[in-house]
Amino acid sequence: MSLLLNPKKYRDRNYPDGRSKEIMLKMIDWFEEKGLAAQKEQYHDREFCADFQQFVTEEGIFETLFLPKGYGSDPKQYYSTYRMYEFSEICGFYGAAYWYTYHVSTLGLDPVLLGDNEEAKHKAAAKLKENALCAFGLSEKEHGADIYSSEMKLSPQPDGTYLANGSKYYIGNGNVASTVTVFGKIDGTDEYVFFVVDSAHPNYECIKNIVDVNQQFVAEFVLHDYPITDAEILSRGPKAWDDMLNTINICKFNIGSGATGIVTHSFYEALNHAYHRNLYGKKVTEFAHVKRLFTDSWLRIMGMKLFGLRATDYMRAANENDKRYRLYNPIMKMKVSIQGELVHEMLWDIIAAKGFEKDMYFEQAVAELRGFPKLEGTRHVNMALIAKIIPGYMFMPAEFEEIGRITDDRNDDFLFNQGTTHGYAKTKFHDFNIAYDSLSHLPNVKVFREQIKAYQEYLMVSGKVLAKQMMEFDYLLSVGELFTMVAYGQLIIESAKLEGISDEIMNQMFDLFVRDFSAFAVELYGKPINTDAQIEKILKMIKRPVPNKEEFEKILNEEVYSLVDVYVQNP
Repeated sequence: MSLLLNPKKYRDRNYPDGRSKEIMLKMIDWFEEKGLAAQKEQYHDREFCADFQQFVTEEGIFETLFLPKGYGSDPKQYYSTYRMYEFSEICGFYGAAYWYTYHVSTLGLDPVLLGDNEEAKHKAAAKLKENALCAFGLSEKEHGADIYSSEMKLSPQPDGTYLANGSKYYIGNGNVASTVTVFGKIDGTDEYVFFVVDSAHPNYECIKNIVDVNQQFVAEFVLHDYPITDAEILSRGPKAWDDMLNTINICKFNIGSGATGIVTHSFYEALNHAYHRNLYGKKVTEFAHVKRLFTDSWLRIMGMKLFGLRATDYMRAANENDKRYRLYNPIMKMKVSIQGELVHEMLWDIIAAKGFEKDMYFEQAVAELRGFPKLEGTRHVNMALIAKIIPGYMFMPAEFEEIGRITDDRNDDFLFNQGTTHGYAKTKFHDFNIAYDSLSHLPNVKVFREQIKAYQEYLMVSGKVLAKQMMEFDYLLSVGELFTMVAYGQLIIESAKLEGISDEIMNQMFDLFVRDFSAFAVELYGKPINTDAQIEKILKMIKRPVPNKEEFEKILNEEVYSLVDVYVQNP
């Protein structure tokens, strides 16, 4: 059973309401009517996707997707991470420019929705009808990810108003957004503040597009004595800081779903090409190494999709006593997008020079996906977050009620009321062994569990020295990659159960994961700061999967090669 997005069969998907299905189908139809040739022409011309902006504005798509209950013109309005996941994947499937325009718009709007200013919320919601694009003014040229050092200032005036001065850098949609949320400080203080501006205002200067190598417009902008009143101030002090981080918490989830869409399209294109190409008297798809590359690619994409769906459930189920999303969210952003890069490398090994051709979606996809793991915090920043959770997750499980697949029309209330961002390391999780126990009869899951046990032993013998070792980011990444594999596999197992994925597929998927875990263990083994006790446990993590040729061939032919020609984008 393949879960891969196929726009040609999307009409069969079920949604809790007609409007949700309508916007997905309209978006797919819009892309398919545009066609691949026109899409690639705009890509090579580096044309900003103004046609996408016009379409989503006229159709009210962002109003439906972005606004929580109580805002906008629809009395049945609700915010659904599941709906956002689906739309993000569709946008990624057709091109990163469309996905990026969508992604930075929700980043730009969420500080308004998280803030204290009700008037500003309704005003921003109304603006979506005129111009659906928003922008998130956080980064600065001289400080990059060092958001503590913001030089954007609001200067109080005698009449109780303010003047905003300063610049922002790396700001998607900064050329056209009508709602631009800006993070800064009150002049002369260390008090953080979030306020909103409009790119059409005369005191807003868009300097340039700082990338200008693709369709995205990633702006540098400057505010020159931009007048601000209390009506434009969204939040101040610690609340502004928390709103900034919580905005990123909500929105970086899009990165994994967008990456899944991109690489799924690449997979179809590569498979169709290889299957119809003959070399040395036989089909390319009959070569042993190609069989392995396609099967591993398909398994990785299936893993990306299964993890994303399950992580969506935890985002939607979040509440004051259940913040498990704090782990699954950065994994969705980082791990899933990097899996997509690995798939591209395997597919490129198969199609070789074809992957450079300008008429192929693939040529665009490999260039665009490389940026995804670097968005909303580097790999190092996200892994540093993940690492804080290792002790609690691995050794101190808590009790939680089991949650199922959540695709209904409930409003994801908690995401807009996350509160303080403190206490990350104290986040509680349910016992990961519950998932692994459910598939303990599969040979490769059994091997993977042995690797997890060895990892736990490594953590225990490391003691207090590990905290010092992980101050070196290089070491932190290796330790964190192994930990991430445990949580990644856990959610995939949970999701597979909900989706009815066969034991054969899961056993082959964990054949792949055993190899991945071993590779990360080898990387950790090579670190010069390991102790002798650590080295002993690391070596126990290096395992060989249990091969099953018949099972492999069955999945190859019944699952992977059954997808030949099931999707080709309209020309």
